[in-house]
Amino acid sequence: MQSVDQEIKTLLSEMRPITLEQMADIRLMNRLDTKYVCSKQQLARLLTLVGDKYYVQETLSNRIIPYCTTYYDTDDHLMYNMHHNRRARRMKVRVRTYVQSNDTFLEVKNKNNHGRTKKKRISVPSQDNFRTTEGAFELVKRKTGLALDTLNAVVRNNFDRVTLVNNGKTERLTIDMNIAFHNMETGIDHGTDQLVIIELKRDGNVFSPITNILRDIHIHPTGFSKCCIGMALTDVSLKRNNFKPKLRKLQKINGRDFITTKI
Repeated sequence: MQSVDQEIKTLLSEMRPITLEQMADIRLMNRLDTKYVCSKQQLARLLTLVGDKYYVQETLSNRIIPYCTTYYDTDDHLMYNMHHNRRARRMKVRVRTYVQSNDTFLEVKNKNNHGRTKKKRISVPSQDNFRTTEGAFELVKRKTGLALDTLNAVVRNNFDRVTLVNNGKTERLTIDMNIAFHNMETGIDHGTDQLVIIELKRDGNVFSPITNILRDIHIHPTGFSKCCIGMALTDVSLKRNNFKPKLRKLQKINGRDFITTKI
């Protein structure tokens, strides 16, 4: 019997490919996002059901694409606490690298009180050399009200992403797995084992058939911030009460002893 990781790779290899160029019209920079959390076993089940309804993005002959992202915050973790305290309006500042191509971007994400996400980004040279890029300070100041030189690297994650595009090319489904965190302040590392984060990205609250398929296999919408959960897993000094249901969900997916710190 093949492992669940190999089963996922096999199912992806059987899907029709789509290139980045063919996806050019599906930018969704002003979008409505819906997140789902599940296990790799549930993901394999999902892929068997949607294989003929979606294309899979292929880059340099690969369908599972590695990413590296570093998140930035203030000394008092303003952006983390905005999310933890359930502020409807919140923001994130990050530097993301597409590992295969080494393309790197400084990105600012803003979420409004209607659940709509807007993202702005500029190309930068690397993860560690981005502050001198023309427009970097202006972007962060304009979108967050904060000065870039007051922000510090707080947590970095590495993960593998699969991107699906529906036949009508009106939505994207990103699937993140093998997520590993490194806290830049505490030095603590933490993996996520069987965790999968699925995100449906579409312009507006347009009906998507996959929502019914997800419901039928018991995968339900739930908020999940890789940045915040990564910080909560790797820094016990942070407030985490409002993240406890997410941490318990993660523990359930992976087994009783997965999270060693008390939740």
